[in-house]
Amino acid sequence: MLSIYKNLNKVLICLLAITFVATNASAQTEKPKWSFGVSGAANGNFFDGTTQTLNNSLMVPTAFHKGKGIRPFGSILAEYQPSSKWGIALNFGYDGRGGKFDGVIAPCNCPADLKTNVSYLTVEPSLKFSPGGGNFYLFAGPRVAMNLQKDFNYTQLKQPNTNAEFSEVRKTLISGQVGIGYDIPVSAPESNTRFVISPFVSYHPYFGQDVREIESWSITTVRAGVALKFGKARKAVRPTEPAPVAPVQEVSFSVRAPKEFLVKNAVSETLPLLNYVFFDEGSTALPGRYTLLSKNQAVDFKESQLQNEVVADMSGRSVRQLSVYYNILNIVGARMKANPEISITLSGASKAGPDEGRKFAAAVKNYLTTVFEIPESKIAINGRTKPVDPSEQPGGTKELELLRAGDRRVDIQSTSDKLMMEIGGGMMKPVQINTTQADPMDSHVVFNINRATELLKSYTIDLTDQQGKVQHFGPFTKNQESIAAQRILGTNEKGIYKVVMLGETKEGTMTQKESSVQLQSEQEILQTGLRYSVLFNFNKANTAAAYEQFLIEVVAPLISNGSAITIHGYTDIIGSEDYNSKLSQKRAEQAQHILEHASTKAGKSNLRFQTLGSGEDSAPFNNNLPEERFYNRTVIIDIISK
Repeated sequence: MLSIYKNLNKVLICLLAITFVATNASAQTEKPKWSFGVSGAANGNFFDGTTQTLNNSLMVPTAFHKGKGIRPFGSILAEYQPSSKWGIALNFGYDGRGGKFDGVIAPCNCPADLKTNVSYLTVEPSLKFSPGGGNFYLFAGPRVAMNLQKDFNYTQLKQPNTNAEFSEVRKTLISGQVGIGYDIPVSAPESNTRFVISPFVSYHPYFGQDVREIESWSITTVRAGVALKFGKARKAVRPTEPAPVAPVQEVSFSVRAPKEFLVKNAVSETLPLLNYVFFDEGSTALPGRYTLLSKNQAVDFKESQLQNEVVADMSGRSVRQLSVYYNILNIVGARMKANPEISITLSGASKAGPDEGRKFAAAVKNYLTTVFEIPESKIAINGRTKPVDPSEQPGGTKELELLRAGDRRVDIQSTSDKLMMEIGGGMMKPVQINTTQADPMDSHVVFNINRATELLKSYTIDLTDQQGKVQHFGPFTKNQESIAAQRILGTNEKGIYKVVMLGETKEGTMTQKESSVQLQSEQEILQTGLRYSVLFNFNKANTAAAYEQFLIEVVAPLISNGSAITIHGYTDIIGSEDYNSKLSQKRAEQAQHILEHASTKAGKSNLRFQTLGSGEDSAPFNNNLPEERFYNRTVIIDIISK
């Protein structure tokens, strides 16, 4: 290992020396938009994990764990660079990931060695970024690798050498890389044909690089090499006038008054069911927070028991919704009992490996077969390291503990329309809940300060009534804040208020914005409506596209002329607050776009849409458990008919 590190250090030092020595002549041409070429490099491969069952006929007596090796990489490449600061690149080539495992001692007290020539055809798209528009650049992107070779050579002092192929080798790997490089022009500055030598170094972490379907052998690679690129350059255009000065950035300020009435909605809610069962770290038993019945209790269980009328605020709604979700095993058992033709697959996933994932799935199967007496032949199980749709992404480094908790689970999968919806992106057939609720935001004054987190250190809000009495609120830092209207009114029944937002910019200057708002005491009215929810996978606003058929065929037909449609978007706490606010708005707007288009096509008129992305603020659930975070990645759609 030490010798490989020394060799790689020498390569890195040479590349850095080239970078610092290289200088640019006064460019008379700009970088070409399109470039083509070839690259060659050395892969420094570092093995980790466990390898013992080499193929179906050979399980060696002592497992191999660590290893290393240097193998070649070569590719043809294409680059598109529309500006001096960024571009995209595509490499297609041969990727050697072989090496030699550290030697072990077999039970015969004799040394044993294992070498491998595993290699791949690789497709590597990447995004390039050049700070300041210079020749130095950063790049990052995914790697899709298709297996070419899976040879190994096993030697042991007291037995013949074995040359064969590994079994259970993954045909395709999806991983990622990050790296740096430097473009060194070798053609004349005035030449239209531009030749570039580009030394580069990249890092390929072990994420997504589990070589085999069994065991846990993974590869981490450091690649160092040189690319030769050529393209047709563009003539440089020198500005004859100084560039215009960018305008001073300012925040914008608006105030949304509360609704005239505090509306309580008698809601018939179509509740989506997560088809996941999450497991606690360090245990393969079903967690105690799930509702687990005895065999006698299972006989009397009815899904309709979960549909009873409740009166709740938004936090009460979340308690009710989780209570339904925690019956997921009983719902599945009851549906399978009532429909004997249903078959399911339980796919368990654990970072500890497929064996533990399979134990998760076996625990769920045991409950269904023992308590609900479902035939074992109707339930297939398997184990994985990551679930089918993981939250942890290759190369991710932030909040891994929360992401991995969401990936430690069993996915319940089926093709039966008695268990799953026929439409709707793979959703489990939902449960209908009747409830009466009020949205607390309807009685709040909402203050929107666009770009506050970006431009302001903090800000305050002053409200002055018609008698000159001033109420002071803050300091605040978020892009959106709300204050209960009754808190502002106090004992008054109504009032008109001047609103002043005073903020301090990050440069230390002050900015002031003004508005006004009219308030009156709340009056309650009761109306009936429908509620639907869309759940999103981690960090994916475009999940709504998978639900497009569900929104068009199920939700949109229920919208009548003159209906009011309120769409609220939320996220969990993973990620920055500003990012989550924008993501939730994007999710809500995407759902609105689908419903508006479908309603217009159906000839509906006088529809009133109100769409709001609240990010992680006011999210319906806590964020302590993975199921709470999954249910917070949601868009809630309320339909109130005229």
